[in-house]
Amino acid sequence: MKVSFQIKLFISLVAFFSVLFALLGSYYYIDVGQQLYQEMSGRAKIQAEEIAVIPSLRKQVTEKNVPAIRDFMQKIAARSDASFIVIGDNKGLHLFHSVFADRIGKTLVGGDNEEVLQGKSTTTIRQGGLGISLRSKAPIFDDHGKVIGIVSVGYLTSYLDSITVNKVVNILIAAVLLLMALFVFSWFFTRSIKKQIFSLEPREIGLLVRQQKAMMESIYEGVIAIDDNLRIEVINQAARKLLGLSLPARQLRGKPIGDVIALVPFFERSAMLRQDTHDEICHFNDLTVIASRVRIMLENALQGWVITFRDRNEIDSLSAQLSQVKRYADNLRIMRHEQLNRMTTLSGLLHMGRYDEAIGYIQAQSEHAQELLDFISSRFSSPTLCGLLLGKAARAREKGVVLEFDPACEMRRPFPPLSESETISIIGNLIDNAIEATQRSPLPHAPVEILIKLSEQELIIEVADRGIGITPAIREHIFERGITTKTRGDHGIGLYLIDSYVTQAGGLIEVSDNAPSGTIFSLFIPAAGPARRTAQQLEDTDYAT
Repeated sequence: MKVSFQIKLFISLVAFFSVLFALLGSYYYIDVGQQLYQEMSGRAKIQAEEIAVIPSLRKQVTEKNVPAIRDFMQKIAARSDASFIVIGDNKGLHLFHSVFADRIGKTLVGGDNEEVLQGKSTTTIRQGGLGISLRSKAPIFDDHGKVIGIVSVGYLTSYLDSITVNKVVNILIAAVLLLMALFVFSWFFTRSIKKQIFSLEPREIGLLVRQQKAMMESIYEGVIAIDDNLRIEVINQAARKLLGLSLPARQLRGKPIGDVIALVPFFERSAMLRQDTHDEICHFNDLTVIASRVRIMLENALQGWVITFRDRNEIDSLSAQLSQVKRYADNLRIMRHEQLNRMTTLSGLLHMGRYDEAIGYIQAQSEHAQELLDFISSRFSSPTLCGLLLGKAARAREKGVVLEFDPACEMRRPFPPLSESETISIIGNLIDNAIEATQRSPLPHAPVEILIKLSEQELIIEVADRGIGITPAIREHIFERGITTKTRGDHGIGLYLIDSYVTQAGGLIEVSDNAPSGTIFSLFIPAAGPARRTAQQLEDTDYAT
């Protein structure tokens, strides 16, 4: 059975504090015992020496007046905390014993009297009549300086040990209470640690970190995590590859984001603090990317941001492929639908025997289709753009709307400031919006007018409809992501993309009313493209968010 990290940590803390208190208790017991023995030996010595110099006692010992010595010493013994007080003569015989009165005349026990009879005070631990004791002996001198007796004051070691134990027990009680408090603290501490690591075990945390690292490196998009001071915390392999960075992630960690990516409005701190952003088109060094930025919050405190980005060229390539397939499918569906209508009409005419009218109908349809095909193919060099315009014209006819192309339309060469996919996206979205706005207006529907003209100086794209127009409430926000005048479907991205493409190319968009109703979108994109704009102007661009 596996024991959880919380239990392991709690047991470890309990074991550590228990061993610590045991070691400290042992040290304290030994240290207190030593101090007590030193203190009591000094006290015994002082008492023995003080008693030895009492004049009356010296006289009584000289005379060996046992009754007098007994009466005098009993008074002193009653006031002393010593375990015993013994008076002996110069021959080592008892003259007084504070505990055993029957020892009078018997030899002193212990065998430590020689130095004392030579006139020296001693302190020893010896086996005596009462047991092992700490005792201090002092000589009694007569008036001529001759040793005439011995004073012995002692404390039983059992008594000293009981004092030591009492002190240690008091400390032990306090230690046990403290240890219990530490147990409670340890339990809540381990619970707090467990909560902060989301109830994960250390092994699980290690595995999770390795999984997240592998996940970060496997993500195709570039990912950069920065702290609240805009310093890099995490950067994955895809981000380093997209930005052309050769340094490993550990060397980039801690560097300001401005050292890795030239600062653009996307990294403006006020905008970063104000809101998150998703799928914003911007420049990271020389790379045009689609980037998202999300704040990292912990307990309502900002910790930093996570930035994800991908190469817009790759997105555009996929988008172009998908758009092309979708256009092919739409065009085929529309052509099939129109062809069925024509065949139905032709079949009816033939069944009624109106052959001349059938021939006229076929010629009229062929002339109209050929006229539009000839006009578009002669004015536009891009097959993709020609296919788009023909498909949009057929789609508009199916919806009851006519597309009218200005005779001045002309685009016979590529336009470098915009990629072909961007040009297709701009024109296609503008025509779709015009067709839908016209459909929502009262019948009969006025035609949608289109001008696409490329000169030496600029590309002009103008789409005018007489539909429902744009309400003043959203006119100032129509290029923001998610803003739309449409009532159904997944919309709110077309005008945002148009504005992004035109802004990146250094162009201008004008939106005006088409009296009496409708809207005119006019786009002016310089032929020199972004190269005509300074670096400062590029940084000052207000990208839509």
